[in-house]
Amino acid sequence: MNLVTFSGPPSSGKTSVILKTIKALKDRGLKIGVVKFDALSTDDDILYEKAGVPVRKGLSGALCPDHYFVSNIEEVVEWGKGEGLDLLITESAGLCNRCSPYIKDIKAICVLDNLSGINTPKKIGPMLKMADIAIITKGDIVSQAEREVFASRVNMVNPGAVVMHVNGLNGQGAFELSTLLYEKEEKIESLKGKKLRFSMPAALCSYCLGETRIGESYQMGNVRKIDMKGKDQK
Repeated sequence: MNLVTFSGPPSSGKTSVILKTIKALKDRGLKIGVVKFDALSTDDDILYEKAGVPVRKGLSGALCPDHYFVSNIEEVVEWGKGEGLDLLITESAGLCNRCSPYIKDIKAICVLDNLSGINTPKKIGPMLKMADIAIITKGDIVSQAEREVFASRVNMVNPGAVVMHVNGLNGQGAFELSTLLYEKEEKIESLKGKKLRFSMPAALCSYCLGETRIGESYQMGNVRKIDMKGKDQK
């Protein structure tokens, strides 16, 4: 079984891209499954079920979705193997730009959309910087100049990534993406011993542990203060 991880900001088109790509993979006779990670709620699993794709979803609740991902990924892989999948796709909630659920030696894809603004790529952090493939969506809504500028910004943040345009509505570019996701020689038996590509955000602070009161006297653990006196904030 192959394993790939999809991440990206909310509403960037991750699910649409995955569905179109799965269709192209199914045409090759491959069995694909998806595990969707989110925070509070998602109906994406219904879309996968309608497409005949084995799917499971995990809701992190009060936990960071990416920490939740790492805590459960071994069980996810075992589920995929039990289903007899050729390719298992994990889809992140995409709610944290600082961290990313990427694993060393496991293919990582980041999905961004042209409508998010040309400065978005530099705000994404490891979710884009550590990706092997950067997918740009909604290119049919903006001009050619805007598409090129956005793609250039993505390339500046991650020069080593393969940058591709995929239309989540009509599937343009999905076949090309599908050719990069599955390789017969790449098989994953276990994730034991593998490492994340980038460390998760530092924790814990008092608010992580349930504190609701505001005030410095209630702030304990990993606390970072903004410099309100500095003129040049970075």
